[in-house]
Formats: sequence, structure tokens, C-alpha cells
Amino acid sequence: MHKNVIMSFTEKTTYYFENPGKENSRDAARIAVRRARELGIPTIVVASTTGATARIFVEEMEGTGLSLVVVTHVVGFREPGVWEFDADNEAWLRERGATIVTGTHVLSGLERAISANPKIGGGSRSDAIAEALRRTIAIGLKVAVECTLIAADQGIIPVTGEVIAVGGTAQGADTVCVVLPAHTASYFSLQVREIVAMPRNR
Repeated sequence: MHKNVIMSFTEKTTYYFENPGKENSRDAARIAVRRARELGIPTIVVASTTGATARIFVEEMEGTGLSLVVVTHVVGFREPGVWEFDADNEAWLRERGATIVTGTHVLSGLERAISANPKIGGGSRSDAIAEALRRTIAIGLKVAVECTLIAADQGIIPVTGEVIAVGGTAQGADTVCVVLPAHTASYFSLQVREIVAMPRNR
């Protein structure tokens, strides 16, 4: 009955971490490198607050020819005027060819100042997008998407080809995806094409 049906699909592996957290970082790095090489994607974009997670990625990428883009918290994210990135990690990463990007968090930024202000209050549309990504899929997906937008807006990655984007939950890395980037002003052109790894419990 179905002999003449032609199916067109690609079978790939998706990895699930039982729980979120930084203990998944090295496995996430290995998974990211593996999928990048399988698909011929030249760039991995990873979120890193202090540079510790980025160091793991550099170690796992050694000898692969892949490029690493590290997206950090903005200056003042936790304390006014303070950048949380470790100076020793910054030097170590730059020596090994990593590109470090610090840009305004596009899914919060000014919107967070408005929603957190008791005189104004209320959630914004950017908050709604961020929360939907966090809660329905994974916090790390929101982070990965945001980092991709930041890197594209800074001109560090093109919007014409896929990247591997990696985020995490609070610390470390636990979510790996394949993303077609976009600039923030064209947010709905961004495509999460594959979720390669994520935590099951969130």
C-alpha cells in the first residue's frame, strides 16, 4: 500500500542531559564540535561569563580548525561598572585565537530596566520572547539565541550561514543547537534548525 511513498528526511542524534548545569560543559563542547564537523559549520558561538566555559571549548576544539566566538555578560550585568570576565582567561583565550564579544543583551537590555521599574512595571514583548524560549524549551536555548544575535549585530558572524550556538543554565554549557543567525532587528529571520543537546529536566 505504501510501496511508492518516498520519504525525505535526515536522521541525526540528539543528546539529553538528565539535569542542567555546568557539569555538562565538557560533553556539550564535544557534542558541539562533533556536529560542527559533521555539518561543515566553521564557527561555534558559546556563552561564557568568566571565560571558564570558553576554555573548555578551546581545549575540545584543538586541532579541528574551528573558530570560537565567546559572548560575555555586559559590563555592569551584576555590579555597576564591573565586567565579570576573568582577565587571565581573556588573555589565554585570545592567545589561542578565540574572539570575545561583549554586547548589550538583546532580549533584556533597556526592556529590563522598564519592566523592573516599579513606576512603570509590566512585562515587555522582549521579555515574552525570552521567557518563552527559557520555559518551553531550555534556558540554554534562550542564551544561545541571544548570543547569536549579539555576535551577528557586532559583525563577528555572518547571517548567511549556520553556526553552532551553545548556552547554559546559570553556569556552564548544557544546550547545543544549530542556528541560522539574524540581526536583532530581523529577529524572526533567525532559525533554530537543530537542537543537538539539551537538559531534560529544567
